[in-house]
Amino acid sequence: MENERERKIIHVDMDAFYASVEQMDYPELKGKPVAVGGNRERGVVAAASYEARKYGIHSAMPSKIAASKCKDLIFVKPRFERYRELSYQIREIFYRYTDLVEPLSLDEAYLDVTENKMGISTATDIALEIKKSIKDEIGLAASAGVSINKFLAKIASDYRKPDGLFIIKPHQVLPFIEQLPIEKFFGVGKKTAEKMHSLDIKTGADLQAKTIKELVKYFGKQGRYFYSVSRGEDYRKVNPNRIRKSVGAENTFNESLKTKPEIWEALQPVAEKCWKRYKQSDANAHTITLKIKFDDFKQITRSKTFEEGIDSANVFDQGLESLMESFELSQAVRLVGCSLSNFEIEEKTGENGQLTLGF
Repeated sequence: MENERERKIIHVDMDAFYASVEQMDYPELKGKPVAVGGNRERGVVAAASYEARKYGIHSAMPSKIAASKCKDLIFVKPRFERYRELSYQIREIFYRYTDLVEPLSLDEAYLDVTENKMGISTATDIALEIKKSIKDEIGLAASAGVSINKFLAKIASDYRKPDGLFIIKPHQVLPFIEQLPIEKFFGVGKKTAEKMHSLDIKTGADLQAKTIKELVKYFGKQGRYFYSVSRGEDYRKVNPNRIRKSVGAENTFNESLKTKPEIWEALQPVAEKCWKRYKQSDANAHTITLKIKFDDFKQITRSKTFEEGIDSANVFDQGLESLMESFELSQAVRLVGCSLSNFEIEEKTGENGQLTLGF
């Protein structure tokens, strides 16, 4: 039986993709702080150039705050058709090496190159070739991470940005994880990091010192994930037909809404779009989530989980209505969104083993 761990995984992540595309297509933007999305008064930054990031500007930041951090910040409207076009071109480069390509978004993907079409002996050489091809043929910089599984490859791709390449070889896995700050673990957000610090968990070594029982007690089901990845174990396969874990839609308003009837009315087209995407996904969701963002950019979510799958628009509508009643309208609302999640998905894990492939 083939050993589940004997894999060579590459994670490719385009550097500041949307902003880099704008700088490539419009040379007058090169070297300047650029924010894609929003404007100086409203909206949210979808991507920031590295020149903008020096000012502390990042994606998902309210545009008004971004503008206050950099008086010379240039806002440009996103051009998703262009980003999609280039994303498909980049994927064609990936497919020269393997058919096992799992796109995560327009600007990142996993590749399993354990066996590759070119007969190249190391994943490192493949990653170098991919980076060069993207640069020469498309004109953009990409960062890549190479390791034995998806968790480590994703961390590695972020390690030497921009235009970076970082390899975590099999014998380096445990030493690398032991010194890794828990904030660098994929899946550890700000609140989880704060909780970990309160438990004196600051590095991978600290995570390793906890038993699975302790981690489940502190973090629920996610505790099992932390237990595994802190030991370098991640058996998820690169899935070229990756199943989405949720579908949703949202809308930011030009003028903020001040009453619940207004919000409910504005939620209807958003909910219709969400439901349409859900039916196209052929999934079976159990959880409805309502998202509300207020004028001060504070955000709340309310969720409702059903024992049976959500199979009718009427159930979805009733669920959203009950969630609308569950929060207090303390100030005007600038954004509403909704999603369906908690899909019926089974993920299989493999057995432990020793990786001996060349990297």
